[in-house]
Amino acid sequence: MNSLIKVEHLKYKRTIAKKLLLTAPLFFILVALLQSCFMPPEYAHSWSMVLALIYNWWPVLFIPLGSALLAGLVTNQEKRAGDYRAVLLHPISPVHVWLGKIVVLVYHMLLTTFVLMGTTLAFGFITATGPVPWRKIFFGGLILWITALPQIPIQLWAAHAFGMFAGIALGAAGLFGGVLAAQTPYWIYSPWSWPTRLMCPLIGVHPNGTFLPPADPLRSPTVIPVGVGLAIVSLVVVSLLTAVWFRGLEVR
Repeated sequence: MNSLIKVEHLKYKRTIAKKLLLTAPLFFILVALLQSCFMPPEYAHSWSMVLALIYNWWPVLFIPLGSALLAGLVTNQEKRAGDYRAVLLHPISPVHVWLGKIVVLVYHMLLTTFVLMGTTLAFGFITATGPVPWRKIFFGGLILWITALPQIPIQLWAAHAFGMFAGIALGAAGLFGGVLAAQTPYWIYSPWSWPTRLMCPLIGVHPNGTFLPPADPLRSPTVIPVGVGLAIVSLVVVSLLTAVWFRGLEVR
């Protein structure tokens, strides 16, 4: 398994997929900077606004679309390289091949999250005033990472089974459906809504980007352990289910 993970790491060197993961946070910082130019000074120069601009847009846009695009790029790379045939010629379990790919993508998503946190701090140091909300930035970043993980095996399966564009279409549907579901009690049924929903109590922002009133039910922190637990369990379950599907596909 360790050797498979090392092989997957080598595959991503100098690829568009890796560049996407490492540069995506910079794009959102640019968007936040442009938005802040059109806001009243009392809002534009606060850490609350920094988090509202970055930590709300990240789960709404990048996590569903970025995960879909990343899975599509990775799948297309494998298909151009022989569709796993070179790897599966060796006595290696297809389940391990599939799980190794998921592990590496989980790791790269963690690196992306660290870049996101670092660029958020840099953007805040330049534009915001007042105490730095260290806990919200680091705790929120880790929550975004954990709650985004179930989308990785889902999007890998969609891209491999139906093609890159179908996978991106699924991510786009998840984007809109996740934002809508995050505002309702049914958010727990949509993995695409989990990152957005858990940011509501943490940064005090509605999924539509507006600040929440102090007494708004969406501010309840009880959803945080529920969402984190759902994400971890779903990652394990979906990874195993798609690995079994992949094994059956290779056998056929």
